[in-house]
Amino acid sequence: MMSTTATPEPIPYWRGLIRQYASFLPVEEDTPIVSLHEGNTPLIHCERLVKAIGGEFDLYLKFEGLNPTASFKDRGMTMAMTKAVEKGAQVVICASTGNTSASAAAYAARAKLKCVVILPDGNIAMGKLAQALMYGAQTIAIRGNFDEALNIVRELGETGKVEIVNSINPFRIEGQKTASFEICDQLGRAPDFHFLPVGNAGNITAYWKGYQEYHQSGRVSSTPAMCGYQAAGSAPIVDGHPVESPETLATAIRIGNPASWKGALNALEQSSGWIDKVTDEAIVEAYKLVASTEGVFVEPACAAPLAGLIQSVKAGRIPAGSVVTATMTGHGLKDPDRAIGCAAQKPDVCEPHLEDVSRLIGL
Repeated sequence: MMSTTATPEPIPYWRGLIRQYASFLPVEEDTPIVSLHEGNTPLIHCERLVKAIGGEFDLYLKFEGLNPTASFKDRGMTMAMTKAVEKGAQVVICASTGNTSASAAAYAARAKLKCVVILPDGNIAMGKLAQALMYGAQTIAIRGNFDEALNIVRELGETGKVEIVNSINPFRIEGQKTASFEICDQLGRAPDFHFLPVGNAGNITAYWKGYQEYHQSGRVSSTPAMCGYQAAGSAPIVDGHPVESPETLATAIRIGNPASWKGALNALEQSSGWIDKVTDEAIVEAYKLVASTEGVFVEPACAAPLAGLIQSVKAGRIPAGSVVTATMTGHGLKDPDRAIGCAAQKPDVCEPHLEDVSRLIGL
């Protein structure tokens, strides 16, 4: 007997965020697009996490760790690299705490361009360093911090011999804003609040730009309050001045003088949002909580806005029934050493006998 089950509709082929949102981006029909089919990341509804922190709202995590190089940086990099190729650049360069270097190296390999990344020596997660090296970038570690690395990159950019692909490149912001479009498309509306970590501040600037553009185009009827969180030892925007020697275990946001500082302040003011800081201890607790309650494994920087959300719930800042989104900027495997060190569970070791394994399980 023949089955009466209907043939499923073919799933549309996702070809990357530039092709998906071309009408909102500075590209033409003949622009040579450099893509790894980034974007289209999941928006994960998190009921158990909300219950665990005592909230009464809907929370959705935009899991950017499922981009091609496992971080949100791919959104901006597809645009930056596309425009670099269009311009005829031969060498691209960036300063990085890790994720930017991984993304730049991958997209440069895709575009057949030379890539140079400058990193703070000893202050980069191993997962990110491994990516930059495997993609073939020339990797230079300086005995200094990210801000010093970025100053060198700026000076090299002024020579006209290299194309900078840090978020001071405006095309990076153009690509990153597409995450806002996706969130609105996935929800069918804009959220009421959007939480995200703040390091170099390009992301909060880009998300707000995206929400504004979707609102102005009539795609959504409102925009969210933007809520940014920095680590307490690396909180220049919150403290109101650059931090000469920023310190936090969340290496992705260990930045003392954000390049997009002004853009972040504009986003906060225009959206009626706020920016605050959280301790490393609060970051670690949120880092473990999201993994254990929802099965979402993120890098430590992603836990900063979750720690901030917990603070906000305790302070009564999130009304019941609100729709809240939060950006999880990178995958937990970016920093495996940190994860193993923070995990509550450690491997049990026993002899290779059924009885020993059964005893450890409690059977």
